[in-house]
Amino acid sequence: MSNVSILVLGIGNVLWADEGFGVRAVECLHQRYTFPDDVVVMDGGTQGVYLLPHVQSCQVLIILDAVDYGLAPGTLKLVTDDDVPSFMGAKKISLHQAGFQEVLATARLLGWEPQRILLVGVQPAVIEDYGGSLRPETAERIDDALAVVLAELDRLGVPVVERTSTPDELGPPALERGAYEQGRPNADVACRFGDERFLPGWEN
Repeated sequence: MSNVSILVLGIGNVLWADEGFGVRAVECLHQRYTFPDDVVVMDGGTQGVYLLPHVQSCQVLIILDAVDYGLAPGTLKLVTDDDVPSFMGAKKISLHQAGFQEVLATARLLGWEPQRILLVGVQPAVIEDYGGSLRPETAERIDDALAVVLAELDRLGVPVVERTSTPDELGPPALERGAYEQGRPNADVACRFGDERFLPGWEN
């Protein structure tokens, strides 16, 4: 398949531990590989309805996200095409999923007819740790999720090249995973119910 507009979209909130899985996955994808102009790799964060024009403009949509499938933490599960909206809304782990479910429904109502939708979701281990990291069982599935994305692009006939140059940032530099992790206070001073960098005025 050629000349097909493809959107690889990571959604989620990196401030809430495993809820940031989708964003961290597309961040790694962007750092490691380059793609033709008709493939857009995007950090969708929690933008909700603001993602509508991006969704409408693609013919193939690949979504990476943390999804509550009711499975063991770290389990990777793929959902395709018409089944995707129901999984985005069945067990919402945050408001961004309700918002994105509405984006998909609205795009359809406005005439969007995708050739393919693929949801690459991981079962989160921990969500309620404001300012926290991806848990090990979740973080270690990033490579597996990227392998799924690369296999899908290969199936579509999209050439993928390992990156040799420094990429532009997908999102705010301070939230890039390396900078974000290095800036976290150690466990002796950090509130593990939240990171005081994001809780001004917090005191013991």
